[in-house]
Amino acid sequence: MNQHAPRRVVIVGGGTAGWMAAAALSKLLKGAYGPVTLIESEEIGTVGVGEATVPPIRLFNHLLGIDENAFLQACQGSFKLGIEFDGWSGEGRRYLHPFGTYGASIDGVSFHQHWLSQRARGDTSELDDYCVAAVAARMGRFSRGDDEPRSVFSTFSYAFHFDAGLYARFLRERAEAQGVTRIEGKIASVQQNGQSGDVTGVRLEDGETVEGDFFIDCSGFRGLLIEGALKTGYEDWTHWLPCDRAVAVPCENGGAFTPYTRSTAREAGWQWRIPLQHRIGNGYVYSSRHISDDDAAATLMANLDGAAQADPRFLRFVTGRRKKLWNRNVVALGLASGFLEPLESTSIHLIQTAIIRLLSLLPLGDDDPVARAEYNRLSILEMEHIRDFIILHYFINGRSGPLWEACRAMAVPDSLHRKLDLFRTRGKVVRYDDELFAEASWVAVLLGQGIVPQGYEPMADARDPADVARRLAGMRGHIARVVERLPTHAAFIAEHCRAPALTCDSR
Repeated sequence: MNQHAPRRVVIVGGGTAGWMAAAALSKLLKGAYGPVTLIESEEIGTVGVGEATVPPIRLFNHLLGIDENAFLQACQGSFKLGIEFDGWSGEGRRYLHPFGTYGASIDGVSFHQHWLSQRARGDTSELDDYCVAAVAARMGRFSRGDDEPRSVFSTFSYAFHFDAGLYARFLRERAEAQGVTRIEGKIASVQQNGQSGDVTGVRLEDGETVEGDFFIDCSGFRGLLIEGALKTGYEDWTHWLPCDRAVAVPCENGGAFTPYTRSTAREAGWQWRIPLQHRIGNGYVYSSRHISDDDAAATLMANLDGAAQADPRFLRFVTGRRKKLWNRNVVALGLASGFLEPLESTSIHLIQTAIIRLLSLLPLGDDDPVARAEYNRLSILEMEHIRDFIILHYFINGRSGPLWEACRAMAVPDSLHRKLDLFRTRGKVVRYDDELFAEASWVAVLLGQGIVPQGYEPMADARDPADVARRLAGMRGHIARVVERLPTHAAFIAEHCRAPALTCDSR
């Protein structure tokens, strides 16, 4: 097959991953690469518990030409300014990981270094006082950001909470309108080329065979193609991320309609709270070695804001990744590629970045080992960077109990140790190329969980401390005044993107 011959792309599995891929390929390639077919079965449920995202989801939706308000209405969405961590640094202690910067650099020195310098001189202001996203989250306020560099609104971003099942449906409608062919059916077997090992097609239970040249595996944890057919192998990360199960349940709205996700540390893991327009998503991610399924479910059900809307649903998983994310002519997306627990809401983000990476490295000809190798290299680096950030939360926890004590005693990756050593000694954050989490994110979690640097950068003392103190006071005051004028999260949604009430058939 030459470079310009049409390629038949077959996506195995729907759900969030499958329909994100279908919508993106059909929109951005416009049929130039070849026809796209998606196979899924209504009888096979999707995991669909990931309902919180990180800010880059906005770029993905923009690339697909999606109107933000229409998307939020269709998916019962709300806004997210960050994640509140409750109890991770000790019982009763909370901190926020906001989607925004702290203050502004002074003389080219990171703002938090000047804040550390002022703290050493007796300043008692909180770092959150200098972050628009943090102040707005605490006050329950929201407004969209501003691209004007001089505006305080340019210093923060936001993401979304939404119903993942409704998002998949929303994208399916767009993808089918853009030419994607959907086939309903269960896959009975996978066909492979006897010489190359490439997947050539799949046979459905009704006897139909769907042939293709390039396959995207979105079949969930089982990895029907990437593992079932190609035996790719799996790299297990449970020695760093010990939680191996989750129980999830939606409940009626209750409590504050917060513009942030909440992660509450529990005896054997942590509980998520994700507020949508029509309900609250809840779940308990836990270690089965430290609590039984029944006790985990009882803990979750006892800590809901409203009446449960369904029976608890259990998931089992192994944190880690496939040894190759692209093997032969198969790329795995979503749960088929691996699993990093949803502590920092990165599951949908990893699908998004994988799709964009794939679009830039689609194979030229029947085989493209150079593109495949680069895709795997970049994908593995991205997953490892996110893995280290999630490990950080467990490693520097301030809780008591067998799970938490074991996490503090574990040997973490050298890449994470280097970051911790530099922050502990001088408050410096080292980031790698294309790393998702910015300096402010590392600062938020490290300080929030009790890692106070022993010192700070000497350049922070180069400017007159009194002048720095005045500038910090001005920043605090300006942010407080701006945020006080913002509408509440509920009022903003009511005005711009209130979703219609769901019928029983649409739940």
